[in-house]
Amino acid sequence: MVIHKRKKNIRQRAGTTHGFGSMKKNRGAGHRGGRGNAGTGKRGDAKKPSIWKNDKYFGKNGFHSLRTPLKAISVRMIDDNADSWVKKGLITEKGGIYTIDLKKLGYDKLLGTGQVTKKLNITLSSITSKAEEKVTALGGSITVIAVKTPKTAEVTEKSK
Repeated sequence: MVIHKRKKNIRQRAGTTHGFGSMKKNRGAGHRGGRGNAGTGKRGDAKKPSIWKNDKYFGKNGFHSLRTPLKAISVRMIDDNADSWVKKGLITEKGGIYTIDLKKLGYDKLLGTGQVTKKLNITLSSITSKAEEKVTALGGSITVIAVKTPKTAEVTEKSK
């Protein structure tokens, strides 16, 4: 024989509170102190312990740099990859001299890590002193191109 159980809703039709306890508890979010983070200000006592655990609730935190990071490459990477870059057509090689434009390769700065075994003619925007010594020691040349930033462009326009 199948037993049919009455639904809870039918049982609550005559009940005054319908399972919410006191009548005033089902009126809104008032009995729980508001919705979300309401009541959590400096003088909000109800939810203070949950705020104490969260260090980032009050005030400004951290910092962010306004500069874009430079993408750097070492002389070792250039020396190791020069022949494969010539095959791919990224750089040119004529008479044992490799001509490289680092900006076209996507790099901003040349670092001095590693050894140089090839003669390099490099065009770039920034270089370290050790990298410059290593490239010029083998008879290579370096061309540094000044990069215009929006601030320097404003200064040059105002000076004219």
